[in-house]
Formats: sequence, C-alpha cells, structure tokens
Amino acid sequence: MEAALEIVRILYPLIIVGGIAIFVVMGMKQKYEKGTLGKKESKGAQNLLDSLIPLGMLFGCAVGVVLSVIFPISLLASGSNGSAVGLLVGYFAYEMFSKKEESY
Repeated sequence: MEAALEIVRILYPLIIVGGIAIFVVMGMKQKYEKGTLGKKESKGAQNLLDSLIPLGMLFGCAVGVVLSVIFPISLLASGSNGSAVGLLVGYFAYEMFSKKEESY
C-alpha cells in the first residue's frame, strides 16, 4: 500500500504539469489555426503580449522556489509546479490582454 502511495506522490506533479502544458499548447494551437492570435498596434505592446507566457513561467518558478524555502516542499516539485501555474496564469493574461479594444 505504501508503494502505491509513493508512486502516486511521484506521478502527481507530472500529471498536473503535463495537463496544464497540454491545455495551454492546444489552446494556442487552436488560436493559431483560426488566425486569432493577439495582435497589437504598437511594437512595445506586441512584445509584452508575446512575453506574457514566458514571464508567467519565470515568476511562477520563482514563487515556487521561495515557497520551497519557507515550507518543507521539495525544490524540484515546487519549481515545476510553480512554472506550470505560471504558464497557466500567463496564458490567461495573454487571453485577456489580446482582446480587441472596443471603440465607442
């Protein structure tokens, strides 16, 4: 019974991170195929839009490392889980920021 729990404890981060990564990649692939990727008029805004997902991963990993220092969590698990959560947050930020502004 303990071996099964250990296997689940090992595979849990892999399943969560893999699920988040597949969700984000499939969402971006779908937007690419439809031709609805975010486009901004200014170059600075476009650069920020293109950098949201990697920046989310970077900040998520940093938060995971800080949490592993504060709490008794494995550094490897917290870094990978933090990156996955950052990937998800960056994707949602990309979705919100890439919406077209409506002119009134």
